[in-house]
Amino acid sequence: MDNNPEQNRRNTEQPQIPLEELIRNRRRKLADLREKNINPYPYKFDRTHMIGEARNNYDDLSSKETVIRLAGRIMLKRKMGKAIFTDIHDMTGKIQVYVKLDNVGKEIFKLYDKKIDLGDIIGVEGVLFTTKTGEMTVMVAKFEILCKSLHPLPDKHSGLVDKEQRYRRRYVDLIVNPEVRETFIQRGKIIHSIREFLRNSGFLEVETPILQPIYGGAAAKPFKTHHNALDLELFLRIADELYLKRLIVGGFDKVWEFCKDFRNEGMDRLHNPEFSMVELYWAYADYKDIMALFQDMMRKVVFDLHGKYKIEYEGMEIDFEPDFKEISMVDAVKIETGIDFLQLDFDAAREKAKEFEIDSEELINWGKVVEKFFEEKVEPKLVQPTFIKDFPLDISPLAKVHRENPRLTERFECYIGGLETGNAFSELNDPDDQRARFESQVKAREKGDEEAHQLDEDYVTALMYGMPPTGGLGFGIDRLIMILTNSHSIRDVILFPQMRPEKDE
Repeated sequence: MDNNPEQNRRNTEQPQIPLEELIRNRRRKLADLREKNINPYPYKFDRTHMIGEARNNYDDLSSKETVIRLAGRIMLKRKMGKAIFTDIHDMTGKIQVYVKLDNVGKEIFKLYDKKIDLGDIIGVEGVLFTTKTGEMTVMVAKFEILCKSLHPLPDKHSGLVDKEQRYRRRYVDLIVNPEVRETFIQRGKIIHSIREFLRNSGFLEVETPILQPIYGGAAAKPFKTHHNALDLELFLRIADELYLKRLIVGGFDKVWEFCKDFRNEGMDRLHNPEFSMVELYWAYADYKDIMALFQDMMRKVVFDLHGKYKIEYEGMEIDFEPDFKEISMVDAVKIETGIDFLQLDFDAAREKAKEFEIDSEELINWGKVVEKFFEEKVEPKLVQPTFIKDFPLDISPLAKVHRENPRLTERFECYIGGLETGNAFSELNDPDDQRARFESQVKAREKGDEEAHQLDEDYVTALMYGMPPTGGLGFGIDRLIMILTNSHSIRDVILFPQMRPEKDE
């Protein structure tokens, strides 16, 4: 077996070698390579194939004894007499490489044996064959060191197992956990599928400001910054809505944006202060049209990713093929609690909250009470894709009043696996009504609602020029990816999530 102390450390119960000593050993090997005029950090390596491509074309490449050049990181190394077997990995997979003394010569074999470690990145040249145990392998004729790794990889079983450390050192997490890398490959496929769907549906992708003098479009606390040259307080956007609707005013019929938004709020498994959103607006459409669009989009994305419409999330089977269920918020609450909130005013609604032992201190209007009942009694039970529609007017300052009930609005949210995954309106385009809603939000702020909307005079002015009837939608990419990749936490689908500072030991 290999007498490499790091390999032994990973494969036996020997006492742990201090990390500092392991790094010193690697630095000595680095110096030895340079003394031999071997550049441990060369500029380039010309690959003929990715590893996955070579594996997929094995029959043709091996039968013709085609010389191939592969590169990857060493993840396993074992010596058996005059041969060394090594597993190298790239983004597409892994393959075994076989370095034999008789093929490469004594000097190269010794170099490979003594100076090459787990975690090093190498390039190899040779032909493919299959070992007696059936392992697809490269018979190495030449190899090159492409990057000498100075920090040892964590132990396979007792190394990078702490979730917090995996998030903080995502680069190591990606190296040692291929399933994590696969999650982010799937993330890219999901985003591509969404873009393809919207492009084929006639939507124009646009970009709107991240730095905004007035934040709006959502109920959230912003991050503040300062523009020195203008001596101006600015905010990182919490949503893209108001700028995208300005574009509808300007004559674009279908616009959308893939955006980074920022909300200065708490962090948990469903929330990160920096997150990805898609927002879209469709002139001459209403929220019913947006429902149909969103349903079609979700079906395409699910099928593109999984090749079927049924998926598993957190032990639940979710089926995207049937039409999504539709139910109003007040009806959903009535089914679960027996309370018809449409028959109650604000005071009576608050009394019901007290009866159900729901904290009502911050419930400043009728809509807030209905929303709180929904969140506690209904939301966790919405496993199959469901449109919760017709939200209270009090909590929907940017949506049109419902055409049949003035206490409600034409708004829906989509719930999948118990999680809210999208928010949509028949957009409010009456400038006087919009101003009145903003002013009501200002009063709510004065009563202590820190997430209430600000009055955006320029947006009201834009509406005065005239915005056609419009349907709009916003949905969180990260939360959707959680569901489609069966990931428990939003931090599992964001490459570098925000983390609390590490405590000093």
